[in-house]
Amino acid sequence: MSMTAFSLHNSRITLLIIAVLTFLGIQAYNTIPEAYDPGFTIRNAQVITQFPGASPKRVEDLVTDPLEKAVLELAELDFVKSQSKNGVSILTVAIKEDYSELQPIWDKLRRKIDRAASTLPEGVSAPVVNDEFGDVYGIVLAIHGEGFSYRELKQTAEDLRSGLFLLDDVAKVDLHGVQQEQIKLKFDANALAAYDLTPNQLADILSKQNIVLSGGSVVFGQERLPIEPSGNYNTPDEIKGTLVTLPSSGKTVRLDSLVTLESGYEFPINNPVYFNGKPSVNVAIAMVETGNNVRLGEQVDAYVEQFTRQLPIGLEISKVNFAPKEVKDKVDQFVSSLVQSMTVVGLVMFIFLGWRTGLIVSLLVPISMLLTILVMSKIGVGLDQISLAALIIALGMLVDNGIVMSENILVRINQGVSKNVAAIESANELKLPLLTSSLTTSAAFLPIFLAKSNMGEYTGALFVVVTITLLASWLLSLVMIPLLCVLLLKPTKQVKEESPSQLAWYAKLLTRLIRFRWLTVATMVVATVFAFQAMKWLPNIFFPPSERTFFKMEVTMPMGTSIEHNQAMVADIEQFLFSLQAKEPSHGKPSVKELDTDNQGIKNWTVYVGYGGPRYILPHSSRTSSPEYSFWIINTHDYRDNPELMQRIESYISENHPDAIATTRLIENGAAILNPVEIRLNGLDQDKVFAITQEVKAKLASIDGLKDVSDDWGQKTKTIRIVIDQQKAALAGVNNRDIALSLQTSLVGKNLSEFRDGILSIPIVLSNEEREELNVEQILALPIYTPAGSVTLAHIADVDIVWQNAKIYRRNSYKSVTIGAQLEPGYTANEGLNAILPWLETESQTWPNSIFYEIGGEEEKSKKSTGSISENLPLALFVIIGLLVAQFNSFRKPIIILSTIPIAFVGVVAGLHIGNSFFGFMTFLGVISLAGIVINNAIVLLEQVDIELLSGKRAIDALIAAGKRRMKPILLTTLTTVLGMIPLLITGGAMWQTMAIAIIAGLIFSTLLTLIFVPVLYSIFYRVEV
Repeated sequence: MSMTAFSLHNSRITLLIIAVLTFLGIQAYNTIPEAYDPGFTIRNAQVITQFPGASPKRVEDLVTDPLEKAVLELAELDFVKSQSKNGVSILTVAIKEDYSELQPIWDKLRRKIDRAASTLPEGVSAPVVNDEFGDVYGIVLAIHGEGFSYRELKQTAEDLRSGLFLLDDVAKVDLHGVQQEQIKLKFDANALAAYDLTPNQLADILSKQNIVLSGGSVVFGQERLPIEPSGNYNTPDEIKGTLVTLPSSGKTVRLDSLVTLESGYEFPINNPVYFNGKPSVNVAIAMVETGNNVRLGEQVDAYVEQFTRQLPIGLEISKVNFAPKEVKDKVDQFVSSLVQSMTVVGLVMFIFLGWRTGLIVSLLVPISMLLTILVMSKIGVGLDQISLAALIIALGMLVDNGIVMSENILVRINQGVSKNVAAIESANELKLPLLTSSLTTSAAFLPIFLAKSNMGEYTGALFVVVTITLLASWLLSLVMIPLLCVLLLKPTKQVKEESPSQLAWYAKLLTRLIRFRWLTVATMVVATVFAFQAMKWLPNIFFPPSERTFFKMEVTMPMGTSIEHNQAMVADIEQFLFSLQAKEPSHGKPSVKELDTDNQGIKNWTVYVGYGGPRYILPHSSRTSSPEYSFWIINTHDYRDNPELMQRIESYISENHPDAIATTRLIENGAAILNPVEIRLNGLDQDKVFAITQEVKAKLASIDGLKDVSDDWGQKTKTIRIVIDQQKAALAGVNNRDIALSLQTSLVGKNLSEFRDGILSIPIVLSNEEREELNVEQILALPIYTPAGSVTLAHIADVDIVWQNAKIYRRNSYKSVTIGAQLEPGYTANEGLNAILPWLETESQTWPNSIFYEIGGEEEKSKKSTGSISENLPLALFVIIGLLVAQFNSFRKPIIILSTIPIAFVGVVAGLHIGNSFFGFMTFLGVISLAGIVINNAIVLLEQVDIELLSGKRAIDALIAAGKRRMKPILLTTLTTVLGMIPLLITGGAMWQTMAIAIIAGLIFSTLLTLIFVPVLYSIFYRVEV
């Protein structure tokens, strides 16, 4: 018994099952995880190794090089990029996008790093492998308040973190902007000398006073009791009152007569964070992998509201980033578009099919959608802008199954066949053709799903959702549609067989085109060639920026700038941002002078000084600690004002801080691209690579539309190099360790021990009285302490100021310089790259063989993404051909159907030009989607041609009759798909508008193709006579 016969004979059970599945679909919709984007796997890890006191070159030679060679042994490696700078080596390990199971690879990486670590010199810390590099902290809260100390901010943040960890959907909570407290013991070298005491001796005495060591244990009766020596400091006063025994005389003096005790924070300040100009400690929250963004937001909101009630007046918690609200707004927007599309499709069905058939087909839409959401929830596909867009795309396609099935049943009923028999016969006749049609449409999306790339992972839900939706529609067309037809349809007035006057224009047009078939084909080929040529005139944008109500800014001072100077510049920029904040005028609505729209301006901002902050969205890649750098997140009231605000901020910085490079950017869709135009120069000879770098930078700077040309190495910085005379040092009784410790104590401070204040551990640091600026003479006069006394640095060493690279970058063992350029408004990366590529190709012929260039930026991302999809197109093509050959038992008909795909591109290009749009990654996916719909329409027409031929008609008459008979279903499918895409076109933003234009314009043109060009091709392949 077929499914259709079972559903008719067990109608109540069938309706009950459909009702239960619909209810489960509604329930799944209410609980399915929601996200802004589907995301993709970050296949990067970092290997961080500390080598205190070593120069970048020394770090490169002794640390980076051996670790890099170990990493290069990984078979799964895409590339390794290393950064060597003062005292630290950072390796970024990128795995090929083919791999999804990363933990075994990270385990292998750790083993190789551990083996290489054994060869590292003394003084190098154990390398740390961070494979949680891709964790996204979608919620960032700022704790701030006027007059509150960093200790109070940190304590509040830690209390908040403790409670947040208890929430079900919270995975990790990190703190940013925390400042390390210090107890500073400041000495005057001359004062110590009066007591015949050196700083090194004082440090040794104090370190032995404050101890936390076990004193062993003792048996006391039947018990063994631990002995705890109370040698650690309990209060700052105990530190002051420490008695110091002078080594030379044996006398004791109080510590506060030797040093000045000050409580404060680490200097220089370490990566401070500011919220609206106030010091802040930010709490970054990451969600568990199986969590729900919206639910997490509700949990955090509820807990923070409760927590805030306990805070003192003036201490506030503000939202820096709050992904749950963005997710809810985006999902609500797409769900609204989906509902609008479903409503429009339903109205079209009622208008063109009548209320009975219209009702039957319209019911297919929401039930198919709910079944799809139910399956999505079970296989781990959530609701986001990709999956919801896929539902909208599939909307117009899924009604085709219902239209064809219900009309076929109605025709049989009108012919006098009983309803049950008509339903069963129609289902048996159409189940395989409809399945083939659904599968071929789905197969067009297969390359997206199979793509081994981040973008394939990002957009893979298109294939999954469209396939589930079409199969759900097909299943319901065999079970629910026949049952509803039996229950609701009635015989209608018999429509007479087509008279010659019906659609006479179509018959006349088609006959003429078939008569001049070769001219028709030639015309379409020429139009197609022209369309491909015209595509080159379209702007090429990989991914347009998103329309979020915030933007980011990076400000970079010259290499070597102190963090104190950077802070001063940050404070000045913040004063300017205050002037752009929305005010509250007399009418109560915020506004900003000179902005184009009302009620707009900057809402608030956060700046991370010296580093890039947490990964607040997936495309963000946080920059490692650099004192000359600051990263800003600026929240606004309306995304439409972002470009103007960005321009004003950049202009202010350019005018008032000409030595700084400020780059403002809208938030990316898809993968992050640091530089839209990017060129990597790689080579073994550093000097020659740098010489060529200057030439490339000069060329980029001369190209219209490009700005802020820079390279990642930056300018060379001044370094004080101390050249020790080993003979003089030996005669003075000092060694290199003595020199290093003495300089550290005088210039930075020496950690002696820790003071424990409750759960806090506060370092005790011995340091010379602060000297904010030292010249070479003062450095030479610094004392170097020995057991017998001290000598000045000038007696044992020379001091030189030399220029060196602050950072050394390598890529796969080659010295590598990344040269990047930003875009002026109205320009595209493709235009900038096309302007320099011919020059690069010519100039590179004159370079040494060991130096080569690579194209990065938007071009690299685009090629990798589209390439990963394109390489799977042949497989999809074979699947489609196989389905078509099985359906028609013919090779000629599949060729006819597939020949229409490239010609449909004419409509796509025309639509993009008329719509003043661009060609990007989502347009590319739109073309693939269009191919599936074109194939589906062609299948429907050729099936009808076979039916007409079987009825005894001549070939030419069969073509005309099939076109007339299938015109209504094809036009209805086109109409429902086009109208269903309208909400996505209007509200989907730039990212989806280009796809919607491609599908709408291409589908309108392809409909003409199906009704006209397919019969013309058929007449050629089957030699049809007119």
